[in-house]
Amino acid sequence: MFSAARAPARSLKRSGLETQQAHWGVIFALPAILGFLIFTLGPMLASLVLSFTDYKPISTEINFVGLQNYLTLFKGDDFFFYKSLRVTIYYVILSVPLAIVVSFLMAMVLNKNIVAKGFFRSVFYLPTMVPIVATAMIWTWLLDPDMGLLNETLRMVGLPTSKWIYAENTAVPSFAIINLWTSGGTMIIFLAGLQGVPRTLYEAIDVDGGNAWHKFLHITVPMMTPTIFYNTVMGFISGFQIFTQTYIMTQGGPNNATLFYCYYIYRTGFNNQYMGLASAIAWVLFVIILVITLLLFKSSNSWVYYAGGED
Repeated sequence: MFSAARAPARSLKRSGLETQQAHWGVIFALPAILGFLIFTLGPMLASLVLSFTDYKPISTEINFVGLQNYLTLFKGDDFFFYKSLRVTIYYVILSVPLAIVVSFLMAMVLNKNIVAKGFFRSVFYLPTMVPIVATAMIWTWLLDPDMGLLNETLRMVGLPTSKWIYAENTAVPSFAIINLWTSGGTMIIFLAGLQGVPRTLYEAIDVDGGNAWHKFLHITVPMMTPTIFYNTVMGFISGFQIFTQTYIMTQGGPNNATLFYCYYIYRTGFNNQYMGLASAIAWVLFVIILVITLLLFKSSNSWVYYAGGED
């Protein structure tokens, strides 16, 4: 009877402690919550409202125009909308598969017992820590048609040179190559995934008389599909948001060959002062990324394998 009387008291004490911990948890999370509400959700909702207006920063009047901004885009009244969309899609189609393949191959090499493995892992990852502005400046010099290191190297070995980012037909492929410079982060994710593949599966291939190709095709690739899927989704999302490189290196040139979508938003909103139209362009990008992400998730049911999941 005495111990039964103590039980409710212990329960109340535990409940009070849990409530106190929950309160402190909210307090410590509050800066992140406020940051999201003030600097992310708030501006997003404001841009959604502005996308239905003719707002210009230099004007004090804001008129509601309904869907006019969106109709301007889709009817082709603004020529650069479809131009920027084609350029960005071209870049994404080039850069994302290339980065996935190169990062995956680097991770496979660095997952083996090679000499100075830790050193090479650090070297390949190091460029991702360099600020994107500094990276853009370095590559501007490397790709200079007259004095750039890449063209000088091509001349030394007797190969034809290129104008790289200064020619319409090579500008976007050049940016896809530049994107490989920061593929170390993707490589690290692949490397973590490779280290999670059970060694017993490779041993089973050896017992059955299989070779390295069989291991890669039937063990490595299926077990790595969740990681490939994650990197593909993130690659598409970041690819559609490329901005800093073209802002510093080409500013959309030559002849709008590198007019990527986000730079088009910047130019419309800040250079041309059509902030309402720029907000509409930004929300179209949001829908595009959302649709592509949903399609990738939908397709994952047919090619992504999760160990322990259903066939």
